[in-house]
Amino acid sequence: MKNLRIKNRRKELGLTQLEIAEALNVSKASVSLWEKGDTSPKNMHLLSKILKCDPDWLVSGKGNPEKNTVTPLNKLQGQYPVLDWVQAGNWSAINELPYHEADHYPCPVKCSDKTFLLKVRGQSMAPIFNEGELIFIDPEVDAINGKYVVARLDDENEATLKQLIIEDGHKFLKAANPQWPTPIQPVNGNCTIVGVVIFAGRLF
Repeated sequence: MKNLRIKNRRKELGLTQLEIAEALNVSKASVSLWEKGDTSPKNMHLLSKILKCDPDWLVSGKGNPEKNTVTPLNKLQGQYPVLDWVQAGNWSAINELPYHEADHYPCPVKCSDKTFLLKVRGQSMAPIFNEGELIFIDPEVDAINGKYVVARLDDENEATLKQLIIEDGHKFLKAANPQWPTPIQPVNGNCTIVGVVIFAGRLF
């Protein structure tokens, strides 16, 4: 049976199968199979984020499609500062940011005490990360292939949000937006990974 929820939700948001495929780094044929019900997405949670809906609804049809839920946790982790993108680029040189100089938020997932937040800007990482979202970045998490990272290029004075791709020993920074003018940037020793995105949320 076709999973019309995936197809209908995609169309409601004005997304194409190709845009979904490129955002998830899969083939367009895979997205077509999902919509036919021939197979299930391996990362339903990430697909539900792109489709801006509840993953449980996407799987079973139960619940509210508009409700993108987060599993409750027993305890929120600490209070972490919201930086601007220039501060993030120099984060390794910041010893301690005075508490009153930044907004602070607790983190819903386990993280290190070096964690900080950024507010997403621009469209280079849409539809996975949308402008205005808050992302939590942990410098202590290993930056492995496929992770979304905040990086600083040596010839720029601020950080950038991209997906880290590692193939055959070579590293690249990839934009999620297939329409972005520079979708792939090679990393040739000119880049420092500031931290890995561990959680994202939206402010309204």
